[in-house]
Amino acid sequence: MKLLAKLIAGIVAGIIVGGGYYLLGPDGTAGQIMEFIVRLFVTLESILGAFIFFTIPFIILFFIASGISQIGTGSGKVVGATLGVAYLSTLGAGILAYIVASFVMPRITEGSSVPEEGTGLESFIEFELTPIIDILPALVLAFAVGIVMNVLKLDLMIKFFDQGKDITEFIIEKVIIRILPFYIAGVFAGMAATGTVFDTLKVFGVVLLVAIILHWVWLTIQYTVAGSILKRNPFAMLKTMLPAYFTALGTMSSAATIPVTLERAKKNGIRESIADFVIPLCATIHLSGSTITIVSCSLAVMTILPEYSMPGFFEMVGVILLLGVVMIAAPGVPGGAIMAASGVLMTNLGFNEAAVAFMIALYVAQDSFGTATNVTGDGAVAAVIDGYEQKLNKDV
Repeated sequence: MKLLAKLIAGIVAGIIVGGGYYLLGPDGTAGQIMEFIVRLFVTLESILGAFIFFTIPFIILFFIASGISQIGTGSGKVVGATLGVAYLSTLGAGILAYIVASFVMPRITEGSSVPEEGTGLESFIEFELTPIIDILPALVLAFAVGIVMNVLKLDLMIKFFDQGKDITEFIIEKVIIRILPFYIAGVFAGMAATGTVFDTLKVFGVVLLVAIILHWVWLTIQYTVAGSILKRNPFAMLKTMLPAYFTALGTMSSAATIPVTLERAKKNGIRESIADFVIPLCATIHLSGSTITIVSCSLAVMTILPEYSMPGFFEMVGVILLLGVVMIAAPGVPGGAIMAASGVLMTNLGFNEAAVAFMIALYVAQDSFGTATNVTGDGAVAAVIDGYEQKLNKDV
């Protein structure tokens, strides 16, 4: 919650500075002073933004490769089933979010706007930091290396990518997360200076509410399926998992909530051998709540941006498929999933820096709710795998 408070402070500071310039105008001493301050904010945004986007390919490369290399303990069929169910859950959540958001978001965001890049006041300097590797090559390389390391059990390479992940996570937690409020402040200062920010902000509370409602709709669907497989009351199962949900609201971390999720899953009658394997694995690969939020918010931003039109179903399915991959083993810090997903949004949906900044602010604002949905859904995945494993042994 500290990060959310800092982001809100950054948004407020940016709006005050940019709004002051917008009200005063460029004329007069006061106007010139405000113009100088806004340009300072915009310059800071340019420098920090370049660094943030420089790190995204490294997040994708090290976290995905490291995550894939760790998969492989337990029965091969059970591992495959867990991966499949978790991924289908993430995909289904994203499709549900697209169907609802494509209908709701244009009505919510009607009349709002986000300034295009290159409008308004410019920074004092042009700061470019070209990534060493592009996003899609990083994604392909991460998959190729991760799979080979997993198959050949290359301990030295696994250690290298694990340590690369540790370095990247340290940079995210100690550097990027700390500079995000300043970056967001610069973005909002630039938008407030054009006079468009207030129309945009008023719709985002409703956007977040829609995302949270969809979280609970998907949890209901998940436990309806799980309950039908195990022949149990789905709502009773969901009620049993509520302590895990509320723990995740406070911790904002799937990993930190694993002990509670495990205990609640076993309380639901999931066999210990299944729960002990599925719950920790799903903490890194099952991100249905996060996907709902990213899809919902990205469509909201795209309906605001004047040069965009609503993406088609199959185009968005492709994006959702990639989101389910790039967020594997997302950093255990607030906002980690959206940092990893930013590459897909920029590459496949053409998001500019202003749009990504809005996505980061929106995602962090509901990060705890998305995480709570992820971990609560892990209990449903464990129930499905429990039923599958029982049937598998019966058929043998």
